[in-house]
Amino acid sequence: MRPACEVAGVLDQWWSEDRLSGFNTWQIRTLRAIKDCRTLTLGGHIDHCSSCGHLRISYNSCRNRHCPKCQGHKRIHWIVSRESELLDVPYFHVVFTLPDALHTLAMFQPGLIYATLFKAAWQTVQAFAGKHRKAAMISILHTWGQNLNLHPHIHCIIPGGTTDHHLRWQYTRSKGKFLYPIKALSKVFRAKYVALLRQKIQLDTTLSENLFLTPWVVYAKRPFGSPASVIEYLGRYTHKVAITNHRILAIGEGTVTFSYKDYKQGATVKTMTLTQDEFVRRFALHILPKGFVRIRHYGFLSSSWKKTKLPNLQSKLNKNPLNKSPPATKIHRCPLCKTGVLKTICTFDRRGPPYRYTKANDQQTTAPAT
Repeated sequence: MRPACEVAGVLDQWWSEDRLSGFNTWQIRTLRAIKDCRTLTLGGHIDHCSSCGHLRISYNSCRNRHCPKCQGHKRIHWIVSRESELLDVPYFHVVFTLPDALHTLAMFQPGLIYATLFKAAWQTVQAFAGKHRKAAMISILHTWGQNLNLHPHIHCIIPGGTTDHHLRWQYTRSKGKFLYPIKALSKVFRAKYVALLRQKIQLDTTLSENLFLTPWVVYAKRPFGSPASVIEYLGRYTHKVAITNHRILAIGEGTVTFSYKDYKQGATVKTMTLTQDEFVRRFALHILPKGFVRIRHYGFLSSSWKKTKLPNLQSKLNKNPLNKSPPATKIHRCPLCKTGVLKTICTFDRRGPPYRYTKANDQQTTAPAT
């Protein structure tokens, strides 16, 4: 069901050139793409049903990774691709979170802060794996909290074991009950992150002291029930954006009202109203630098291992063959007859579709049902 209010609607009402001065060129480009998504500005195409002859006029998507309307198909394709890479071993969900003291740096140097977050998390996991052992990790960056404030953290899916160069598997000492001690993970993660950051920039003395006085949050869940449940869980995090359109409840004169979960009070659902200026400012905080990779694979789940060693490791560990079907090709079924396939017969720019097609579309819309 299409939501009544959208991020694009907020941007369309808010947009004016004098309001763009506080944003960099990449943020402006991204916000404009979201505003124009599936509108005449981006042009469109006309599809024709091979069975019943139905015409459908559609406007092009922006395909931006920050757009709430453009992530569904990408998410499904990514999940299906990951099914062939699973092992029949326990998997754990671990979250590494940066403290509030680093939020200001994250606003002004997001590429540095987020890249260091990935690197420190992986070095931490590898440190607990031990020498000459290869761990693995799929990590996904999220930068937001439910209220759209900055909250940088990465969700990591980690197999409960390691391998050596001869592909000899070794489970963690907990035998699948837990991954590693959380307090130890937190301390090592903090030390790794600060050390990496000091290699890149000179830290203020006060900030450096605060980073070691503040406890760093590392969260770990119990192991997943099966490899299939790992895939289901991954789908919740892979292609999320800062806020979905369904959470936007109302767009007023200069205001935006949306729902959020207050996790400090047991995930109670509440509502928040912000000015449109503040809403767009918070939303823009989560626009990643151009080309920044927010989903990363490490260890024996990295691209270099997937092609050669991972299949051999699967043959040793997987009792039952996992689904290795390739991602399904996207097929557009006719919404009218449900059997025919829609094929694109014409494309158009911002001037709109040719008159003969709009006339034919109007005629089929107003024609009485038979």
